[in-house]
Amino acid sequence: MKRGFYTIMSAQFFSSLADNALFVAAVELMRTSGAPEWQRAALVPIFTIFYVALAPLVGAFADSMPKGRVMFISNAIKVIGCVIMLFGTHPLLAYAVVGLGAAAYSPAKYGILTELLPASQLVKANGWIEGLTIASIILGIVLGGQLVGQALSSRMLALDFPVIDTGISTPPEAAIAALIFVYAIAAWFNTRIPDTGVEMRPLRANPQQGILRNLLALLPDFWHCNSRLWRDKLGQISLATTTLFWGAGGNLKYIVLAWASLALGYNTAQASSLTGVVAIGTAVGAVVASMRMRLDTATRVIPLGIGMGIVVIGMNFIGNIWIAVPFLIMLGGLGGFLVVPMNALLQHRGHNLMGAGRSIAVQNFNEQACILVLGAFYSACTGLGLSAYAAITAFGVVVAGFMWLIKRWHESNLRRYPEEVEHLLAIARSDKHH
Repeated sequence: MKRGFYTIMSAQFFSSLADNALFVAAVELMRTSGAPEWQRAALVPIFTIFYVALAPLVGAFADSMPKGRVMFISNAIKVIGCVIMLFGTHPLLAYAVVGLGAAAYSPAKYGILTELLPASQLVKANGWIEGLTIASIILGIVLGGQLVGQALSSRMLALDFPVIDTGISTPPEAAIAALIFVYAIAAWFNTRIPDTGVEMRPLRANPQQGILRNLLALLPDFWHCNSRLWRDKLGQISLATTTLFWGAGGNLKYIVLAWASLALGYNTAQASSLTGVVAIGTAVGAVVASMRMRLDTATRVIPLGIGMGIVVIGMNFIGNIWIAVPFLIMLGGLGGFLVVPMNALLQHRGHNLMGAGRSIAVQNFNEQACILVLGAFYSACTGLGLSAYAAITAFGVVVAGFMWLIKRWHESNLRRYPEEVEHLLAIARSDKHH
């Protein structure tokens, strides 16, 4: 791997670490302030709003300048969201601003991989960056739980700065303040990311038209890219798989917290550790997939998605921590092994069809729209009084059912368009030698 790859990994690690720790701090901030359960559940879909709303802009923005600079700007937006949450803005609104930064960050983070590395290293690179991202999720959620826990928060609140009155008086506020420094570390690594030398694609912006008209001008290009990826016989399968995976997986981050509270009687700090357990399994699955899978055999992992949905339903029958831990590791492992090769295949097809930043923006739009819809559904169910058990059952059925449909879809493509699918697979096989 090139040296710049490790700088990208470091920047991604600290930024993702802060994102996930902030999620736990925001949940605890809302819990201690008496916010209803449906609002806490809404933290997941609110984070995705700008991913969906600004998808036509962020992909083109990521391709318009060096991606290290894009990542720095995006990280600064996350810091703004963190600061306004600290100083009294409603956590849902502030976390949406952090989501804005993440929406702009993602196309640059993944897009730079296709600029920096040859196709032969994409699966391996995805395995490492997904594994490291999952590691940051594990540590971030655990860090967030520790920061809002009594032992660490009491020490942070005991700190006294001469002359300065910070106004920070609760454990969640102390946690949020500490996370601003983690974002600052990520920003420093952003400044060290090398320029790949790839030609930029300037935004077609007219200063006299205003922001809204410039955004609307990007819509035709975005929808053209979106439709091209959905029409591609391998792009559509990999996009459908990753969309469903992240739609379900993104919401499981909160559902595991709710399930641990209900089934095991855990508080936020304790339950956050179990979310990290799922991420451990995902990291292992991601690394194993990066070593064993190739770009041209990526579609073979689709049946694992069906198994993942069935395992999700099995959470309803667990009430013992010693059974829960290996079970959640297995759930994460299936997901990690599934998503790495499918992500790599999607990036490969997107890069060939339209360019790295635009393809990742299309991917984010579909995946985050799925998270938004499923998250809104879960939040609404909670507001209507349904239990976490019912929500878990619904998620498991949705994942297993739709993964089965995707499997049938790919099998249909192989029967109806054998020459086209084989041609695309041949491209993937030939690129691995470059």
